[in-house]
Amino acid sequence: MALSLSKKRSKLSKRAAKEHGFFHFIFSKLLYRLPLTLLLLIVVFLWSSTTTIISGHIVHVCVSSRKLNNLYCLSAGAQPNFDIPIPLINASSVDDHNLEVSIREAAPSVDVKNNITLVPQDIARYVQESHIDDHKLEVQEDDRGLIVDNVVDNDKLSEIESAVKVVEEHLQVHRSWRSNSRSLTTCDGRGVYVYDLPPKFNKDLVAQCSDMSPWLDFCDFFKNEALGEPIPKLGKGWYNTHQYSLEPIFHSRVLKHPCRVYNQNEAKLFYVPFYGGLDILRWHFKNASPDVKDTLALELVEWLKLQKPWALNSGKDHVFVLGKVSWDFRRRDDSPWGSTFLNLEEMQNPVKLLIERQPWHVNDIGIPHPTYFHPHSDEDIISWQFKIIQSSRNNLISFAGGARPDSPDSIRSVLINQCTSADTGKCKYQNCSSGGCDQPESIIELFLASEFCLQPPGDSPTRKSVFDSLISGCIPVFFDPFTAYYQYSWHLPEDHGRYSLFIDQEEVRKSKVNVVEWLMKIPKKARDDMRRYIVYELLPGLVYGDSSSEFEQFQDAFSITMNNLLEKATRSE
Repeated sequence: MALSLSKKRSKLSKRAAKEHGFFHFIFSKLLYRLPLTLLLLIVVFLWSSTTTIISGHIVHVCVSSRKLNNLYCLSAGAQPNFDIPIPLINASSVDDHNLEVSIREAAPSVDVKNNITLVPQDIARYVQESHIDDHKLEVQEDDRGLIVDNVVDNDKLSEIESAVKVVEEHLQVHRSWRSNSRSLTTCDGRGVYVYDLPPKFNKDLVAQCSDMSPWLDFCDFFKNEALGEPIPKLGKGWYNTHQYSLEPIFHSRVLKHPCRVYNQNEAKLFYVPFYGGLDILRWHFKNASPDVKDTLALELVEWLKLQKPWALNSGKDHVFVLGKVSWDFRRRDDSPWGSTFLNLEEMQNPVKLLIERQPWHVNDIGIPHPTYFHPHSDEDIISWQFKIIQSSRNNLISFAGGARPDSPDSIRSVLINQCTSADTGKCKYQNCSSGGCDQPESIIELFLASEFCLQPPGDSPTRKSVFDSLISGCIPVFFDPFTAYYQYSWHLPEDHGRYSLFIDQEEVRKSKVNVVEWLMKIPKKARDDMRRYIVYELLPGLVYGDSSSEFEQFQDAFSITMNNLLEKATRSE
């Protein structure tokens, strides 16, 4: 039977050769001899785009379907018994092939295409700092280093396999709460109720502005409903906004939200305007006991317990906006810094919106730091977008920040050295330690003139500078996934390669990568594509409009946040 089939095919092939030529004949013979499995793989290849990623000792072969918006990867170790870590962020195809080639040539061990493998040291550090053992996870040591042990099911998992899995699951939960509506408001018959708190929880804290810091008067920052003083040099909608002003800014917007209701029975969401960040800030530089620092937060919880809506749903439909990083509200027993507000049992159910979330708490949601730009209308945004696109970017790279000589884990000194050692015009360093970043104009003008902005972690993983660079059209370069990728699931896309680049900070710390040389090899087309995406797709959703803003075409950071909160509340009902 097999011989008979072979002869028939041979005759067919000869006829085809006469009609279509010798090369077609050869191709047909080879094609008939291909195994069915190999033929199927060729079909899959034609139907899909494939990507091979080499990262350290791991080879990832990925297929990106044209019909399905997901990437599927098979991974193999280059050494026997090599453990393959779970990738933190799914890879996504990059349209510009030259970008991938350039990055591999510049730093073969660094994967720019979102398939980020976080080194164990980073995960271990954050597991320890976050007190993850408070959530039924214990940190233990063995001969391989740090391990996270799940006490619930007694399965010992590595820090990458367990801690990262929790983070990713939480981010997916956050994304599932996104509203699909393109409209600016989605009230759907019920809305948000704003508690009228006693003034000691908000207004009285603002009134203490002159006494919050021994060397800085905060009162100017709270002018214009906490937007600060106008900056005419930058144009309409620009203000000298302090990075910790989110609480009063958000409060003023909620008070005017079209979905606001005044009857608790008509509410599906309850907003608690507690300025917890300002409460912490006033004690930062004073010799106060931990009990004093916790007093106001404890009083707030007792006040909420007396409210009927809180009791009905144990606070699950309540939301807080806190204008400092999550760690400042989770004070450890051995630290004098911050308060224990978010460690309280009563605070586990509500949603907490923070400029930096705690990655292992699903009810912590990261929202953008307030920038200096607070547009009033669509026209303000469009005008600024045009200016960004037209800006002459004479610097390839810029870094605005200070060194951290007292922090041995910081890579800032390495980056500063690489930047200042580069050829003129390649990298511009602005030293914030000597007051070089006190004027917002200097920062924005630097970022407007730069292609890439370096964003290493500072005192905490996130930076306000990330959003200053994005709204200036400067492509951020991250060194730690906790800086943005694990934070802002409502405002930044899951496909991180569309708006940023990533370099493993361990590669920088060990001097395996020269960041300036690495970025010099990124093609211009790739830079331009990323910038257009940032300017036209991301920018409107990263800024907070002024309190009377009127947008018809865009959703700003506040609108996105409120729509998602209302959507979450609707689904919970």
